[in-house]
Amino acid sequence: MADEFGTPLFIYDAQVLGEIFHGLSAALPDGVDVLYSLKANPNISVCGFLGKQGAGAEVSSLTELMTALRAGVDPADIIFLGPGKSRADLEACVTSGISAVVCESLAEIRLLDEVAAALQAPTFPAVLRVNPSFHSKGSGLSMGGKSRQFGVDEKDVREARPFLDALEHVEVKGFHAYMGTRFLDYRDIVANTESILQMTESLAAELGIDLSFVDFGGGLGVAYFENESDLNVMELGKHMRAPVEEFRARHPFCRIVMELGRFLTADAGIYVTRALYVKESMGESFVVADGGTNHHMAAVGIGSFVKRNFPIVHLGSPSAEPTRTYTVTGPLCTPNDTLVKKAALPDVRPGDLLGIKRSGAYGPTASPGLFLSHGYPAEVLVHDGQVTLVRERDTPEVLLSRQRLASFEEAS
Repeated sequence: MADEFGTPLFIYDAQVLGEIFHGLSAALPDGVDVLYSLKANPNISVCGFLGKQGAGAEVSSLTELMTALRAGVDPADIIFLGPGKSRADLEACVTSGISAVVCESLAEIRLLDEVAAALQAPTFPAVLRVNPSFHSKGSGLSMGGKSRQFGVDEKDVREARPFLDALEHVEVKGFHAYMGTRFLDYRDIVANTESILQMTESLAAELGIDLSFVDFGGGLGVAYFENESDLNVMELGKHMRAPVEEFRARHPFCRIVMELGRFLTADAGIYVTRALYVKESMGESFVVADGGTNHHMAAVGIGSFVKRNFPIVHLGSPSAEPTRTYTVTGPLCTPNDTLVKKAALPDVRPGDLLGIKRSGAYGPTASPGLFLSHGYPAEVLVHDGQVTLVRERDTPEVLLSRQRLASFEEAS
């Protein structure tokens, strides 16, 4: 694939995508729907494959919405989430007939009501994102219990009945809460789920809402680093069963969903880069590769105080014993362009291929691909032994085609 499509490139394995999705679906309690969060990897083929397996879609931009629809996801299985939706975004949601807009402010609900009225649409479903008053447990990034740009504070939601009752073209059908990301302990996820379900019941009772939709987020983690262990999915499903079934017994017609991005795609991807140079500097061995953090910013360790390495493999000698440590850097003119630092590898020589594993999430979508005008890499999907180029590499001509050279001729 490196010879055919060049390097650097991302390779996605559809078999792994399917195994992760079906393993999680089988473990979760009956009636919990899984939505794929396109923000983790918005490639249309990745979305389309997961959609074929039964995943819905959680989108956060007009392009992501178009991606999910063109990938074949049923609009009834799509929600649109995000704190800064434009009128055009809301118009697209209404006209495409998606399951619900997750509104993150009362002003947004008011605008959605106006849009639905202008489009003469039937009563449109909305879900209110709540910023809970309680804190999450065990996450690398907490999203509740403090001031956030996301959602409406729980105390303000409890006072919003007059506002919600006055809506004419929007019906709030339920609630959404997202407590954090990179949960690796199933007990934290279960505790957060229990708290969210209790909160939604209380809010629905106070606001007079017929509870028919609850999204308790996701945030299931992936073990990237040493001393981390992957989430025990079977234990998660077993301990989540009782609170979900008890909730469903009280609300038999309520749709319960969780949204997942990183968990579904991370392990299915590898970032392949080719060594250009191998050099020494003050006793440290460096591999300068043709790809770096311009394609894989997550490998820098954004959000971490200490740089920790993603798993890396020498693709030419995957079973060989390490012989030394290498710091693998990319082609960028910044010392921050470091993929891994002092990683134990077999001998690396110019031309060798290195693979950063667990790279199926937050690769190109979270990276400054235009820095130094290198552009975005190719992306490839492997399915049933067939290799398909699912995103063409940016070329200089493609990058320059979007620009216009101003005229600097002096006016006569």
